[in-house]
Amino acid sequence: MDLSNLQPAVGAVKHGKRIGRGPGSGKGGTSTRGHKGAKSRSGYSRKIGFEGGQMPLQRRLPKFGFKNINRVEYKPINLDLLQVLAEAKQVEKIGIEELRAAGYINKRQLVKILGNGALTRAIKVEANAFSKAAQQAIEAAGGSIEKV
Repeated sequence: MDLSNLQPAVGAVKHGKRIGRGPGSGKGGTSTRGHKGAKSRSGYSRKIGFEGGQMPLQRRLPKFGFKNINRVEYKPINLDLLQVLAEAKQVEKIGIEELRAAGYINKRQLVKILGNGALTRAIKVEANAFSKAAQQAIEAAGGSIEKV
């Protein structure tokens, strides 16, 4: 057996319905499209959201809100996570590179340190932003912060 004598299984290959090939075929005349109307015409394509002339859902619902184009999105990292990372790696400095290497952020994310949890070690923390509670907790534990 080689590639030259391979064949598909019996019944695996089906031929498409041959429509519009005259009255003898049984699929002539209207070519299975029914009588008249937009769907029977050539070139018909339904608009996205079209509901047969009924007012579409996206037009029935009211508009509200807006998207602030100046919003800065931060990935939140809590103090308890910094504590776990510092104990596991035995490091004195935790920055964006350390968080990226540990898999907590990807290369395009900005980091904000939040104050949930507690620190027991003096750690130098490097991030894009800090909450007031996190800043106070880091400095109370004898550490320091650095905004990138």
